[in-house]
Amino acid sequence: MAQTLKTVSRSDVRGTAAGVLFMAFFGTMWAYTGIIGLQGWGDPWLFVASLIVGVALLIGGCLLIYASRDLPNQVPHGDGRRGKKIGFWFNIVFAAEGLAIVVTIAVCNIIGHTEFIPPVIAIIVGVHFLPLANLFQVRIYYLTGVLLCVLPIMTILFVPLNFTLQEHQINAYMFVVGFGSALILWGTSLAIWLMGKRLIGLVSNTLTDEIMHWK
Repeated sequence: MAQTLKTVSRSDVRGTAAGVLFMAFFGTMWAYTGIIGLQGWGDPWLFVASLIVGVALLIGGCLLIYASRDLPNQVPHGDGRRGKKIGFWFNIVFAAEGLAIVVTIAVCNIIGHTEFIPPVIAIIVGVHFLPLANLFQVRIYYLTGVLLCVLPIMTILFVPLNFTLQEHQINAYMFVVGFGSALILWGTSLAIWLMGKRLIGLVSNTLTDEIMHWK
């Protein structure tokens, strides 16, 4: 049991839960972008459905935090320094992402091509996942980043900017990139949640084995 508790700590599970919460929130924001692109088609059901998915994942993340309350907050020797390094580089990546998004919005407005704002922002978000995958040692972030880059590129190359659906003029870039990015981030959120559940299950199984051993 002691070995497992050193491996799985409260901070491990809560870090995983934070990933679930972030993906759930931003996935829902991307879904809202897709809803805006639909120009009223599907209201209000798509909005309600997006909220349900987002809230369900948020609740899942909160439940992981609650489940970690009895775990020891052990920090192995040297992990404190590594935690500071991770925090530093996370702030650098996050700041670079924010700056790139601001520049993208400004440039697209200046040149009069605001339709490219959602796809380019999606690419920026995708690129920012690649260093985070290495930083947090979460391999699924590589897949998330690649998908978020490929989706908008394919959209620009093969999807028309606008099309008509039941008398609604659909902004296809916002619709496809918005809902596509939402699905990618929601899928990542679910995958991370399952990782957190496995961590909790690992501790629970170890505790059960230890109790049976002492009996």
